[in-house]
Amino acid sequence: MKILVDADACPVKEEIYKVAWRHEIPVTIVSNSPIRIPAHPLLDRVVVSDGFDAADDWIAERADGGSVCITADILLADRCLKAGAVVIAPNGKPFTLSSIGAAVATRAIMADLRAGAVGDPIGGPPPFGKVDRSRFLQALDEALVRLKRGR
Repeated sequence: MKILVDADACPVKEEIYKVAWRHEIPVTIVSNSPIRIPAHPLLDRVVVSDGFDAADDWIAERADGGSVCITADILLADRCLKAGAVVIAPNGKPFTLSSIGAAVATRAIMADLRAGAVGDPIGGPPPFGKVDRSRFLQALDEALVRLKRGR
């Protein structure tokens, strides 16, 4: 079992560390630039090139049925799900095989709307808050418990 983190813009890294330490699950923090992580034997940091989707490619190549992937990137979530991984967004909402198609379609529609917006810009997601952090902690803990039971 392992946790793979799309870390460049991840707001819940500290929460990931705490849950991983409690469950004794290794975590790999993947980013395009060095990110400071606590010195701990369960934590590893991988810095990939700044090439387009380099972090996503690294994570997707290593995602499998024993992985929990943390990402807000819908296209990366899709790739990880297809590899058999559990995927959770930083706001705690899980990506599933039954929901990812709608998420990909919505992403494409919103990109088109933003590209054609004149005047009032179309905003992004709501601000990240305490409820999101709490939901994430619960979702990650539940995912790790389910994976442990499945082994």
